[in-house]
Amino acid sequence: MTLQAKLDAFKADFEAGKPPYNVPRSVIDAMHRATAELVASGAACRALKAGDKAPVFTLNDPDGRPVSSAELLAKGPLVVSFYRGVWCPYCNMELQALQAALPAFQNLGANLIAISPQTAANSRKSVRQNQLGFPILSDPHGEVAAAFGLRFALPDYLVDLYKRLKNDLPAFNGDPSWTLPMPGRYVIAQDGSILYAEVNPDYTRRPEPEDMLPALRHAATVSA
Repeated sequence: MTLQAKLDAFKADFEAGKPPYNVPRSVIDAMHRATAELVASGAACRALKAGDKAPVFTLNDPDGRPVSSAELLAKGPLVVSFYRGVWCPYCNMELQALQAALPAFQNLGANLIAISPQTAANSRKSVRQNQLGFPILSDPHGEVAAAFGLRFALPDYLVDLYKRLKNDLPAFNGDPSWTLPMPGRYVIAQDGSILYAEVNPDYTRRPEPEDMLPALRHAATVSA
């Protein structure tokens, strides 16, 4: 089953209010409204695209060790996935799909990292629960996400909804701002240029990991 098929199946059960979710229709309607407004804002069109230069960054892994994008790119191309957090089931399914594709990425000389605004403790939980062989780097205040053009502020009505659902983003992220990254996936060449970019303001839609393989094969050819 493809990643998107798994996401669609989960979404159908969630929005139908099936156990254990039992989510009222008003919650679903608010989430649909927020997604539609983010799509209409054109925020995704302003994010970095293929052909742009990727920002250089250094972020800590869940154990507090600094990880430099420049050092990773010195070894080969880099796959970057922006991850909303351990609380997001769609994101966790994406991480699992990326883990399954990790050997294919590594065979092409690439490293894979995820970037999330969540705290290190939550990233350790994400790595453990999803059985990941790649790190989730902490992006305090979403500064790297903002540099890629992905960070957005949740509307007030969605903040109120999240609070009612006990989805406390300031606690998850160690940051008082109610901001998140749009889900984004990038392939960065060793010279820092972006070879592949997929950004979707609809968090229920994710590209297949295999979609990045042509860009990674091209990167391998260029660096050979």
